[in-house]
Amino acid sequence: MNEAKLREELYSANENRGIIYKLIFDAMVDEFGKEKAKEVMKRGIYKRGEQIGEAFKQFAPGDFKGLRDAFLGGIPDESKMFAPTVTRCDEGGLDIEFENCPLKNSWIKMGLSDEECADMCEVAGIIDYGTFQGAGFHFEMTALPEGSKDKCYLKVRTK
Repeated sequence: MNEAKLREELYSANENRGIIYKLIFDAMVDEFGKEKAKEVMKRGIYKRGEQIGEAFKQFAPGDFKGLRDAFLGGIPDESKMFAPTVTRCDEGGLDIEFENCPLKNSWIKMGLSDEECADMCEVAGIIDYGTFQGAGFHFEMTALPEGSKDKCYLKVRTK
């Protein structure tokens, strides 16, 4: 398989993941209501993040350069899929700005409103909380200003 085809399939798989998240979320909203659906999905996704975070525990409490290299090194397509920019990496912490998100792109493609995209980003983004908190770091993520077409900002600090 050539590289272009492999890349196309990789991006398609991530788009499919976004669609599946939305369909599961919708089914759970129908069954439990929006807030309970968020709570339950976030609980499961957070646990997956904790599993991922196991690989990063070796960098806690403060090896931010090691964490940066390991985390960014695991982003598909040589980090192009999420287009990260490290805006800080020193003894005080690690800040990463993401220009792209294949999940968010799938929700926009599905025609979700800004509010619906924000709900889905809140649910799906909990994986990063599980990853970094599970690895032993303090973590914050923001998308500013609010809305579906904005960058995500990750801030990792010592616990």
